[in-house]
Amino acid sequence: MEIKGLSKEHILQLSKQKKEAAWVKNYRLKSYQLFDSLKMPSFGPPIHLNFDSIIYYKTSEEERIQNSWDKINQRVKNELDDLGVLESESHMDGMGVQYESEVIYHNMIEELQKKDIIFTSIEDAMQKYPDLVQKYFGKIVSNADNKFAALNGAVFSGGSFIYIPPHTKLDRPLQSYFRIASRNMGQFERTLIIVDHDSELHYIEGCTAPDYSESSLHAAVVEIFVGKNSKCRYTTIQNWAHNVYNLVTKRALVEENGTMEWIDGNIGSYVTMKYPACILKGDYASGTCVTISVATKDQMQDTGARMIHLGKHTKSKIISKSIAGNGGNATYRGKVDIKPEAISSEALVKCDTLILDSLSKSDTIPVNRCQNTSSSINHEAIVSKVSEENLFYLMSRGISRDRAQELIVLGFLEAFREELPMEYAVELNQLLKKNL
Repeated sequence: MEIKGLSKEHILQLSKQKKEAAWVKNYRLKSYQLFDSLKMPSFGPPIHLNFDSIIYYKTSEEERIQNSWDKINQRVKNELDDLGVLESESHMDGMGVQYESEVIYHNMIEELQKKDIIFTSIEDAMQKYPDLVQKYFGKIVSNADNKFAALNGAVFSGGSFIYIPPHTKLDRPLQSYFRIASRNMGQFERTLIIVDHDSELHYIEGCTAPDYSESSLHAAVVEIFVGKNSKCRYTTIQNWAHNVYNLVTKRALVEENGTMEWIDGNIGSYVTMKYPACILKGDYASGTCVTISVATKDQMQDTGARMIHLGKHTKSKIISKSIAGNGGNATYRGKVDIKPEAISSEALVKCDTLILDSLSKSDTIPVNRCQNTSSSINHEAIVSKVSEENLFYLMSRGISRDRAQELIVLGFLEAFREELPMEYAVELNQLLKKNL
């Protein structure tokens, strides 16, 4: 089945295909109305998309969700195996894989089921746990938030639902992998994560697409609820092809003494606009975002983070690492807002940019606002070029110029790489070698 172009009839067709409850169908229709009325972003890179030419849903009967690789279409299985997806499962407590518009594979170890952890697709959760989903769905990211959040609300398909019960901790991460394989394909996964009180979760997401001349669109929405005394880490490595518009809304609400960590890597894509956010609602809540953006020829990476302080004694930290080479544009755009009631709060913003040549560009566009006298915001920004002296020193030791520049780049990104599991740090190194 394939749905191309955006219309009310197509949205009703999608909802019928998924056998959705009335509240989900109505949410889609309301989102479609909002999408029509909302304007394109007034900031960031220009976005040139023909919404009528995009494939909003694509699947086949043979791609129904499975819990065994032996039941997956052999062509698709081979493609995912070549990308290292099958091997990475051995390092996880559970894995989900989305191919085009639907989750085709899902599995988790028996231990998680005994702990009453829920890890499934968003559609499966809507059918099996409707009250739980409806309580949280669309509460942090409204379908009126921005044009692409509205688009996601209208046509979302696939994505993960995770519920971690109170007093529960996982030994290893959960992982989801998203793959776009068709021309003019749009992927609109919806992820909803609830980490209940006194619990912990590490979730890893990977995304790729082949390179076609036609534009593809990835417009996801991620909502995370972090309960009291709980911790969530969300790690993303996205390596989209150079024709993909990557326009994502990611937001977390953090309760008292909770901790949210975004570890966000952006490599590839034609345009990326992504600003993971923490709403620090509870007293003593904390939020961290460590992000890298790598922009090469004809690429625009417009990334950063947003930290909204509501609770007392809250803390936030943003560490942004941007690399621009071969004419790429890597821009930091962020916001820190300490509200009047968020007394005795602290925020740190550190933006470092490495420009590899005279053709490339980087901007830092921060908005920092402190609305009480007992709190503080510290902002640091450093823009530098690869030093010829450092290159000469390494080359004098018998290292080629390309390898010397590679070592300098890896050193520059060390703060990000050390936050990754070992196998992902190795993968990041390989991606950087390929893209720079």
